[in-house]
Amino acid sequence: MPKVIENKEFSKKLEKRTRLFAVAIIKLSTLLPDTPEGKVIRNQITKSGTSIGANCREANRSRSKADFKNKIKICESEASETQYWLEVIVESKMLSWEKVKQDHQECSELLALFAAIAKGSKL
Repeated sequence: MPKVIENKEFSKKLEKRTRLFAVAIIKLSTLLPDTPEGKVIRNQITKSGTSIGANCREANRSRSKADFKNKIKICESEASETQYWLEVIVESKMLSWEKVKQDHQECSELLALFAAIAKGSKL
Protein backbone atom coordinates (compact mmCIF):
# COMPACT_ATOMS: atom_id res chain seq x y z
CA MET A 1 0.00 0.00 0.00
CA PRO A 2 1.40 3.43 -0.89
CA LYS A 3 2.60 5.53 2.03
CA VAL A 4 0.31 8.45 1.07
CA ILE A 5 -2.81 6.30 1.47
CA GLU A 6 -1.55 4.92 4.79
CA ASN A 7 -0.92 8.46 6.04
CA LYS A 8 -4.34 9.59 4.82
CA GLU A 9 -6.08 6.74 6.63
CA PHE A 10 -4.04 7.38 9.77
CA SER A 11 -4.93 11.08 9.60
CA LYS A 12 -8.66 10.30 9.28
CA LYS A 13 -8.52 7.89 12.22
CA LEU A 14 -6.62 10.42 14.33
CA GLU A 15 -9.18 13.13 13.50
CA LYS A 16 -12.00 10.83 14.59
CA ARG A 17 -10.13 9.83 17.74
CA THR A 18 -9.50 13.45 18.74
CA ARG A 19 -13.14 14.34 18.02
CA LEU A 20 -14.33 11.51 20.27
CA PHE A 21 -11.88 12.72 22.91
CA ALA A 22 -13.35 16.23 22.67
CA VAL A 23 -16.82 14.81 23.27
CA ALA A 24 -15.55 12.82 26.26
CA ILE A 25 -13.97 15.94 27.76
CA ILE A 26 -17.18 17.92 27.26
CA LYS A 27 -19.12 15.17 29.05
CA LEU A 28 -16.57 15.02 31.85
CA SER A 29 -16.70 18.79 32.27
CA THR A 30 -20.43 18.60 33.01
CA LEU A 31 -19.59 16.50 36.10
CA LEU A 32 -17.50 19.27 37.65
CA PRO A 33 -19.01 21.16 40.60
CA ASP A 34 -20.97 24.31 39.88
CA THR A 35 -18.65 26.46 41.99
CA PRO A 36 -16.51 29.40 40.82
CA GLU A 37 -13.46 27.11 40.79
CA GLY A 38 -15.33 24.34 39.02
CA LYS A 39 -16.49 26.76 36.34
CA VAL A 40 -12.94 28.01 35.72
CA ILE A 41 -11.59 24.49 35.34
CA ARG A 42 -14.60 23.47 33.21
CA ASN A 43 -13.84 26.33 30.83
CA GLN A 44 -10.10 25.59 30.72
CA ILE A 45 -10.36 21.85 30.15
CA THR A 46 -13.13 22.23 27.59
CA LYS A 47 -11.04 24.70 25.59
CA SER A 48 -7.84 22.66 25.67
CA GLY A 49 -9.55 19.27 25.24
CA THR A 50 -11.54 20.34 22.19
CA SER A 51 -8.67 22.31 20.68
CA ILE A 52 -6.65 19.13 20.13
CA GLY A 53 -9.03 17.83 17.46
CA ALA A 54 -9.57 21.21 15.84
CA ASN A 55 -5.83 21.69 15.41
CA CYS A 56 -5.38 18.11 14.24
CA ARG A 57 -7.90 18.77 11.50
CA GLU A 58 -6.12 21.99 10.59
CA ALA A 59 -2.78 20.16 10.47
CA ASN A 60 -4.24 17.67 8.01
CA ARG A 61 -5.21 20.59 5.77
CA SER A 62 -1.97 22.52 6.21
CA ARG A 63 -0.42 24.47 3.35
CA SER A 64 3.20 23.60 4.08
CA LYS A 65 5.40 21.32 6.16
CA ALA A 66 6.11 24.21 8.52
CA ASP A 67 2.38 24.88 8.95
CA PHE A 68 1.79 21.15 9.57
CA LYS A 69 4.49 20.96 12.23
CA ASN A 70 3.22 24.12 13.92
CA LYS A 71 -0.33 22.73 14.17
CA ILE A 72 0.94 19.38 15.43
CA LYS A 73 2.99 21.14 18.11
CA ILE A 74 -0.20 23.00 19.14
CA CYS A 75 -1.98 19.62 19.42
CA GLU A 76 0.85 18.38 21.62
CA SER A 77 0.68 21.48 23.80
CA GLU A 78 -3.11 21.33 24.17
CA ALA A 79 -2.97 17.62 25.06
CA SER A 80 -0.38 18.40 27.73
CA GLU A 81 -2.58 21.18 29.12
CA THR A 82 -5.63 18.91 29.14
CA GLN A 83 -3.66 16.27 31.01
CA TYR A 84 -2.68 18.95 33.55
CA TRP A 85 -6.32 19.94 34.15
CA LEU A 86 -7.33 16.29 34.58
CA GLU A 87 -4.66 15.95 37.25
CA VAL A 88 -5.81 19.16 38.97
CA ILE A 89 -9.40 17.87 38.98
CA VAL A 90 -8.32 14.70 40.79
CA GLU A 91 -5.88 16.37 43.18
CA SER A 92 -8.46 19.00 44.17
CA LYS A 93 -10.96 16.16 44.73
CA MET A 94 -13.49 17.60 42.29
CA LEU A 95 -13.74 14.13 40.73
CA SER A 96 -12.28 10.76 41.63
CA TRP A 97 -9.41 9.14 39.73
CA GLU A 98 -11.86 6.46 38.59
CA LYS A 99 -13.98 9.10 36.83
CA VAL A 100 -11.05 10.64 34.92
CA LYS A 101 -8.80 7.59 34.48
CA GLN A 102 -9.99 6.67 30.99
CA ASP A 103 -9.78 10.25 29.69
CA HIS A 104 -6.34 10.69 31.27
CA GLN A 105 -5.12 7.51 29.56
CA GLU A 106 -6.46 8.62 26.17
CA CYS A 107 -4.94 12.06 26.66
CA SER A 108 -1.57 10.48 27.49
CA GLU A 109 -1.73 8.40 24.32
CA LEU A 110 -2.67 11.41 22.20
CA LEU A 111 0.15 13.42 23.74
CA ALA A 112 2.65 10.67 22.91
CA LEU A 113 1.31 10.41 19.36
CA PHE A 114 1.55 14.14 18.67
CA ALA A 115 5.03 14.29 20.22
CA ALA A 116 6.16 11.46 17.94
CA ILE A 117 4.55 13.05 14.86
CA ALA A 118 6.20 16.40 15.66
CA LYS A 119 9.56 14.73 16.13
CA GLY A 120 9.19 12.79 12.89
CA SER A 121 8.11 15.74 10.73
CA LYS A 122 11.45 17.16 9.75
CA LEU A 123 11.52 20.38 7.77
